[in-house]
Amino acid sequence: MRVRHYSIRTEQAYLGWIKRFILFHNKRHPRELGEKEVVEFLTHLAVSRRVAPGTQNQAFNALVFLYKVVLGRPLEDLSTTVRAKKPQKLPVVLTPQEVGKVLRQLNGQYWLAACLMYGSGLRLMECMRLRIKDLDFNHRAIVVRNGKGAKDRVVTLADDLIVPLQRHLESVKMIHEKDLEDGFGAVYLPYALERKYPNAPTEWGWQYLFPAGERSIDPRSGVERRHHLGEQSVQRAMKKAVRKADIHKPASCHTLRHSFATHLLERGMDIRTVQEQLGHADIRTTQIYTHVLKRGGNAVMSPLGAVIGRDS
Repeated sequence: MRVRHYSIRTEQAYLGWIKRFILFHNKRHPRELGEKEVVEFLTHLAVSRRVAPGTQNQAFNALVFLYKVVLGRPLEDLSTTVRAKKPQKLPVVLTPQEVGKVLRQLNGQYWLAACLMYGSGLRLMECMRLRIKDLDFNHRAIVVRNGKGAKDRVVTLADDLIVPLQRHLESVKMIHEKDLEDGFGAVYLPYALERKYPNAPTEWGWQYLFPAGERSIDPRSGVERRHHLGEQSVQRAMKKAVRKADIHKPASCHTLRHSFATHLLERGMDIRTVQEQLGHADIRTTQIYTHVLKRGGNAVMSPLGAVIGRDS
């Protein structure tokens, strides 16, 4: 998986599913198992465990990788697998006023990260993985590197964030300079970039926009370095802010991205532009936000008002 440049999250997830698959079949070696046992495991996840479709697909991909790449025996017919049902849900969207209430409950880098997710339509991990060099103040743009589907894209940078970001960078630079003084300051680089550009890990432009509060040990290399801010801390801060803002919607960090898209469409932005900003491969994914814009019941006017008005 590392040779194929899979992320550490994918590596951990795949190993977890392979382990569960082996335990499900009483610790028999996967070489002794085949399509029948894979179908049984995937069906068990959907029927007994009632997992989400994405969870079952992740388990499916892990087992496909195991048999095709590791064991050299690709799986054939898995058509009899009971698939988890994908519910048709509309995204949770906050009004502009609600977004303002949430942002006012956040401080420091959590406020800045939330502003970027809402102001630029970033996913949480896209925001956390931003490097200094990804900010283009002159063109009011942010370059999102290796986003979902390993794709790059350029998104807008709100004018209102220019000054806050510049102030934030001053404090980040102080942290970086202190790390260099202490003999550290080298950041993680993907793929073989560290070998190709030996000086890049300590260069200012490659540092994370949101560095972690403490240095930590890289689980793969064992090197002590400063990684990016943990996404869980941002999620906790967002959850707390929603509660303090007295908003009773199941809002999360991803809700800010949904709200960004919906509010752009409300302001008359064409859907193709919104699709590019979000990085959707299929326009149908973006079209879900047009349903949020419609008044309840596909814009059907309820007759109740006329009746109540007549009686009163």
